[in-house]
Amino acid sequence: MAPRVLVSDKLSETAVQIFRDRGVEVDYLPDLGKDKEKLAEIIGQYDGLAIRSATKVTEKILEKATNLKVIGRAGIGVDNVDIPAASKRGVIVMNTPFGNSVTTAEHAIAMMFAVARQLPEASTSTHAGKWEKNRFMGAELFNKTLGVIGAGNIGGIVCDRALGLKMKVVAYDPFLSDERAKAMGVQKVELDELLARADFITLHVPLTDKTRNILNAENLAKTRKGVRIINCARGGLVDEAALAEALKSGHVAGAGFDVFAVEPATESPLFNLPNVVVTPHLGASTTEAQENVAIQVAEQMSDYLLTGAVQNALNMPSVTAEEAAVMGPWLKLAGHLGDFVGQLTDEPIRAINVLYDGAVAEMNLKALNCAVISGVMKAANPDVNMVSAPVIAKERGVQISTTRQEKSGVFDAFIKLTVVTDTRERSVAGTVFSDGKPRFIQIKGINIDAEIGAHMLYTTNEDVPGIIGLLGNTMGKNGVNIANFTLGRSGVGQDAIALLYLDQAIDPKVVETLRNTGMFRQVRPMQFDVA
Repeated sequence: MAPRVLVSDKLSETAVQIFRDRGVEVDYLPDLGKDKEKLAEIIGQYDGLAIRSATKVTEKILEKATNLKVIGRAGIGVDNVDIPAASKRGVIVMNTPFGNSVTTAEHAIAMMFAVARQLPEASTSTHAGKWEKNRFMGAELFNKTLGVIGAGNIGGIVCDRALGLKMKVVAYDPFLSDERAKAMGVQKVELDELLARADFITLHVPLTDKTRNILNAENLAKTRKGVRIINCARGGLVDEAALAEALKSGHVAGAGFDVFAVEPATESPLFNLPNVVVTPHLGASTTEAQENVAIQVAEQMSDYLLTGAVQNALNMPSVTAEEAAVMGPWLKLAGHLGDFVGQLTDEPIRAINVLYDGAVAEMNLKALNCAVISGVMKAANPDVNMVSAPVIAKERGVQISTTRQEKSGVFDAFIKLTVVTDTRERSVAGTVFSDGKPRFIQIKGINIDAEIGAHMLYTTNEDVPGIIGLLGNTMGKNGVNIANFTLGRSGVGQDAIALLYLDQAIDPKVVETLRNTGMFRQVRPMQFDVA
């Protein structure tokens, strides 16, 4: 029986035909995604669901999707899909991470021109029969300094186009290496230097806890007077109210925004301000981009439903069915090792070195490496998956090395991850026990035996009396239950670590309380996907 796919958003007719040509039954109902009740009513009939942004795939929808095997998102953003719920139900979630990169980058460049030359206002004035030639005094892009916050795939294209316009480009990106910056022809700088130097600032980073309101009132005050700011990445990267005040005061000369903190954006502090160009999230809205991502998602979904091949999956590695049964726990471990180091690393990564020891060294190391790299980079870029992460790492000049070795210790197999930055190396090792559960067995060269939970707390300190009591008492006073408590040290009075497996996420105030004791070198709350 042929697999059946529902297309519930507006997708290219070419993509629909690809399904049919490949032998997949397809129902094209482009307005259905807006009707949650109707979608829930019929979703149980389908093996695949192809969507864009209008369809919201919630846990309730997934409960009704009794036959669903794959969700394909034409585009990169999957905010409209409950990925944890899909994972629990065994539904693969795919996206098309690079199909609209050029289009989004071009929109950012177009916004720069529009703001620099006040094109929308000048057009409106001229349409009204006015001839206000002296009113619209613009600015050249030539020889100006462009500050790019986020020099990944889309940001890198913007850098290339800006250099073609003979602009000077400075870039802030924690994962951008000196070698990669040099190859791109841009200067890598810290954020404060970028703010102080840039005539134009464009943002190309995902929305995370670290990037939310990265341009707040404090940072906007650090920019040079007359700066123009472009955001075609994610709403919430810029404090819109603070930017509106900076525009009104004249400190910021103009802004171009395609994305907003709340969308659809029917109101914003930026609306109706002079020399502010706004568009309704058009970054990916070109005929070419829509065609590219639609064709890509149709091909990926067809491949999976007909052959089992997995591409661009956010919640499953690219492995064969035969490999998956054996490798599953090791893939989880590889991701956890990457997550651990990624959550500890705030500076540019130069190299990722992975050692596979014993039986694991004979497995599909490409998939395991992808899981490791994805884990490392996820803290800074939640949109990465096991396919896109190695590409992004390569773009940013991160060197990846893999070593296989025969069984060398008490464990039948283990994986050791070492991440190298300009100032330090961080290492963590783990194994999979006979019960199939991944465990951390070494951190910073210190041997431990730690179960991995969704919520954990990692601390480092000098080996002195009282640390166990301090941690236990602090957790108890703040109502945080400890499921497991693992300690390790390099020697008496030397480096010591603690890894607490907690029943719930820890409040930032509790973390700050521990830091303020002065007893710890490092206190880090951590999250792991253990579903």
